[in-house]
Amino acid sequence: MELKDLFQEAILNSKSLAEKPDNDTLLKLYALYKQATEGDNSSDGPENAFDFVAKFKHDAWSKLKGLTKDTAMQQYVDLINNLKG
Repeated sequence: MELKDLFQEAILNSKSLAEKPDNDTLLKLYALYKQATEGDNSSDGPENAFDFVAKFKHDAWSKLKGLTKDTAMQQYVDLINNLKG
């Protein structure tokens, strides 16, 4: 199976996990998804300094700067597979 197909399957599987992942894992999934689909984060971040969720998401994605889309896809697939058990 091609990596893009595995990635799409992992996205579908992420919606049917037996348990909801903890917040750190959810942030990692978000960041890997964004890196895999959009590449490096080029935004300045949330305008509202009190929007902590948006700030955490922005920071998590920014930490992956330089990671290739294919590597991010593979890490996303691996993480979902680990969560599935």
